[in-house]
Parts: sequence; structure tokens; C-alpha cells
Amino acid sequence: MASYSVYILYSRRLDRYYTGTTDNVARRLSEHNAGLYTGSYSVKGIPWELFYELSCPDGSTAYKIEGHIKRMRSRVYIENLKKHPEIGKVLLLRYGS
Repeated sequence: MASYSVYILYSRRLDRYYTGTTDNVARRLSEHNAGLYTGSYSVKGIPWELFYELSCPDGSTAYKIEGHIKRMRSRVYIENLKKHPEIGKVLLLRYGS
């Protein structure tokens, strides 16, 4: 069983965050910065840097947490995820399979 992570990237160019889910954060960051996804939003923000990562036990949990973060639509919430690690623990308990 592969482990998954919810990741949040930051672009200084756009001063914006990008949230996603993957089974390999380093590879995914490299793909974003290589412009692999032409026409996608992430191409506009190159270079991206890893801002936050939350390891999840499975893909289902990771996708639920990603959706939760996106529904919050809040820069402050995203920044609080990094400042307050207990938020990630609560999300894992709430959305864990």
C-alpha cells in the first residue's frame, strides 16, 4: 500500500498557494517546476516551493483532507496548518479511513 501526502506549494511570483495530493511529494514538486502540466494554473507560478506536507495513511484520507483545505478557501487557514501542527492531527482523525 502506497502512502500519500497532501502538499501545499507556495509561489513567490504569484504570492499564492497550490494544494494537491500525491504519493511522491519530491517528484510532484519537480513536475510542477518543470512546467510538465502545460496550460495548468501551476505553470504560472514557477518556481514553486514546498510550504507544507501532511502524510496520510492512504489516498482516500489524503483526498478528503485536500478537499477540506480547498473548501476552507483561506490563506490564514493554510498558514495556520504550518504554524499549528495539531490541526493536521485533527484532520487525520476526522478524515481517516
